Amino acid sequence: MSGTREVLATVALGSNLGDPAAELDRALVQLERLPRTRVLARSSWHKTEPVGGPAGQPLFRNGVVQLATALGARELLAELQRLERDAGRVRENELRNGPRILDLDLVFYGDSRLNEPGLEVPHPRAEERLFVLEPLAEIAPEMKLPGCQKSVRERVRELRSMGAGA
Repeated sequence: MSGTREVLATVALGSNLGDPAAELDRALVQLERLPRTRVLARSSWHKTEPVGGPAGQPLFRNGVVQLATALGARELLAELQRLERDAGRVRENELRNGPRILDLDLVFYGDSRLNEPGLEVPHPRAEERLFVLEPLAEIAPEMKLPGCQKSVRERVRELRSMGAGA
């Protein structure tokens, strides 16, 4: 990718249908195959309680990857949504915060702040969600979060001390 400007993008992965760990493993392989993109780091898969949504849904597996990409934010988001569809996700039929076969969220895209229809970066709730921040702390503990200006490690510690389970 020499000669092309790369951006560090952070993507959160989640699944709680089928075999969630296998779904995330397959998604990781597909992320590695995206054009003009390479996986720099990935967290382990974490078992987490569902946040919001209908009661009684299965536990999630969540993780985070950091990518170096020459795709634009909108292009990358389109690729993430294509991967979700390829895995069998049909957003139009889902309950909000309900169970899903695959969820890929663009959490950070370099230092960009975008608020467009269908694309908001940084992800508006990422800094409140331990299921995003705990995996991110594995691979980028000192990364400064743009909203609270704390490191990922500091924010995880703060949310845990507040008893946040999200």
